[in-house]
Amino acid sequence: MTKIPKHPITQTVQAGLGDDPAYAAVVPPLYTSSTYLWDGFEQKGPYDYGRTVNPNRNILAVALAELEGGAGAVITSSGMAALDLILNLLPPNGKVIASHDCYGGSYRLLEARAKQGRIVCDFVDQTDEGALAALLKKGADMVLIETPSNPLMRVVDVAKIAKAGKVAGAILVADNTFLSPARMTPLALGCDIVWHSTTKSLNGHSDVVGGAVIAKTADTAEELAWWANCTGVTGSPFDAAQTLRGLRTLHVRMDAMERNALTLATWLYAHKQVERVYFPGLKSDPGYALAATQQSGPGFMISFDLKGGTDAVAKFVAPLSLFRLAASLGGTESLICHPATMTHRGMGEAAMKVAGIGAGLMRISVGIEHKDDQIADLEQGFSAL
Repeated sequence: MTKIPKHPITQTVQAGLGDDPAYAAVVPPLYTSSTYLWDGFEQKGPYDYGRTVNPNRNILAVALAELEGGAGAVITSSGMAALDLILNLLPPNGKVIASHDCYGGSYRLLEARAKQGRIVCDFVDQTDEGALAALLKKGADMVLIETPSNPLMRVVDVAKIAKAGKVAGAILVADNTFLSPARMTPLALGCDIVWHSTTKSLNGHSDVVGGAVIAKTADTAEELAWWANCTGVTGSPFDAAQTLRGLRTLHVRMDAMERNALTLATWLYAHKQVERVYFPGLKSDPGYALAATQQSGPGFMISFDLKGGTDAVAKFVAPLSLFRLAASLGGTESLICHPATMTHRGMGEAAMKVAGIGAGLMRISVGIEHKDDQIADLEQGFSAL
């Protein structure tokens, strides 16, 4: 039997199928054992202890590494565990440059590590080439890229930042949670490491918490695996198996969610009670042209400024029944979030103001429901204003 080259869509569907060494199960079985037998004295097999290695984690790691074009991957217990794992690659007081409008959890972790004295972190508008260049000129050990940013959907030039970062001697790290490898592969654009909250679109069903780190080189992957074992941040076998199950439908889910998102963004853009829409799939968006060149689609996340501020937000969300008020994203269901009081509240008012996260900003994760029902539900919110 000759193996044919596989399209990424086929890779996601076929990952791990039929590889069961015991009974040739089509779907990989769940391995819950915490420990494994040695073949004999000083004869360790491929698996010895569950924290270090596990078949379910390995299958998922191989699948994600293939999709991202990496040499290896580590599966972690959460997205934040993935980011914290990456920070172990830094020297003492390592200099980190991060986006000023990044995910609130990432901002909180980086700020906390900086207060501990473990790192030095500068938050900058990475769409401002001059400001970023000035920081890189001072030296950097790591540059963290988030595109599009969470929650303002700002698009940055990954290849250009990666090139500039390499000149400064920095490790280039990209958070690819929003787009997933179905829409962008940052390693191909010059990054060294990609990380995900697999809780989101990779799993896609809002029933698992997990993370992943994918490295471009085998040496980096090995170092990350060492730290993951040392610190114990590896994910559980069950969560890995569930994530692999969700991963198989990644592309069809992304296609459906993205189609709905484009319809909703266009509708919101024309709505009289909306101040501004943030979605790189609209031609009016500042990141539209760049997004079209470095990714294969705009994604399924939309943010918009609601006229009327906090008071309007409370009235708007009250009657919604399809867009549930929740902090996560990427599932088959539609969710709505108020970043200032939910996902980004830990940033503090001053940092949110600098980032542009206002009192009326709403973020929606567009699901796979029918677009007419989605619009009708949001209209209920607008009618309450």
